[in-house]
Amino acid sequence: MERWPWPSGGAWLLVAARALLQLLRADLRLGRPLLAALALLAALDWLCQRLLPPPAALAVLAAAGWIALSRLARPPRLPVATRAVLITGCDSGFGKETAKKLDAMGFTVLATVLELDGPGALELRASCSPRLRLLQMDLTKPADISRALEFTKAHTTSTGLWGLVNNAGHNDVVADVELSPVATFRSCMEVNFFGALELTKGLLPLLRRSRGRIVTVGSPAGDMPYPCLAAYGTSKAAMALLMDTFSCELLPWGVKVSVIQPGCFKTESVRNVGHWEKRKQLLLASLPRELLQAYGEDYIEHLHGQFLHSLRLALPDLSPVVDAITDALLAAQPRRRYYPGRGLGLMYFIHYYLPEGLRRRFLQTFFINHCLPRALRPGQPGSTPAQDAAQDPDPDPNPGPSPMAAQ
Repeated sequence: MERWPWPSGGAWLLVAARALLQLLRADLRLGRPLLAALALLAALDWLCQRLLPPPAALAVLAAAGWIALSRLARPPRLPVATRAVLITGCDSGFGKETAKKLDAMGFTVLATVLELDGPGALELRASCSPRLRLLQMDLTKPADISRALEFTKAHTTSTGLWGLVNNAGHNDVVADVELSPVATFRSCMEVNFFGALELTKGLLPLLRRSRGRIVTVGSPAGDMPYPCLAAYGTSKAAMALLMDTFSCELLPWGVKVSVIQPGCFKTESVRNVGHWEKRKQLLLASLPRELLQAYGEDYIEHLHGQFLHSLRLALPDLSPVVDAITDALLAAQPRRRYYPGRGLGLMYFIHYYLPEGLRRRFLQTFFINHCLPRALRPGQPGSTPAQDAAQDPDPDPNPGPSPMAAQ
């Protein structure tokens, strides 16, 4: 079959000029994603020249180019102007870095901290402009939340409140559900869910008036069953569902809601190995004797060691999370979910599309792979041949990065 003639040099010049105009209009970041997209488009062009007639080839290339540009272009952003934002949990980590960036951009930042004379608060005072206001708040204390609501109303009378960043988070146990005291579930829910819920509800009149934004820092542990993070993960799952409900209910008011689901980043709490060692010792001291005998102290030591190993692989640069929060506050059409961090796309693909057995095995390899409890080991009282055969002969001692992004 005779092939159609390919466009002449003049036609290609016109196509190139239009493509260049589109590139100039799009606010693109020069980096590996853009270079990879251009390489794929070049390969697609080569294939189209050999397999398709010119009209179909041009249509395919135009569609592919439009998709690539729309994915890579920065979405249009709103001006900062005099916008005010309340950020919780600014003592360290994502909250502190977000407060510093938004202040530098010109926002009026209201930053809550646990201690007004703590290192994080002192750093914010030293590095930020006089616009930044610090407020002590503990999300487990209703009086502190009420005071924060009055503080916010008093400091946003002229500007209004544009955004709320629910960043404050809490987790103090890494263990199986049976080994985790019920009090740890309550404490996680108090900070990560109930406290954030009470604060968000109290600020809704201001956010509705400004048609503003609610941004909440969640965790992949709230989307999938990471081993030993049940207390933390269930509180984050509840918060994510609450934000999805807010997103639907506040749509008529023009309030947009986003959830940030970061991977593991090297925040201050992640680097604080002494904190996790102390929590492990408290857990061992609080366990009933029968439960400790059934699992064994070495079982808990094994979990602790794998958890600390995963934290050593955390990403030191917090800017992907800070950038996601900033985009959720200023993008004309913010996303409902942001996934900053390494390997999250693969994690979610496996979680949603692969069989349950593979999903479970991946999470164990990626984070914590349990050893066998003492009572189930061969030769122990109460073990059976079937249980002996079920023992994993080669537990992986080198798990991957942790999903818990301490905030």
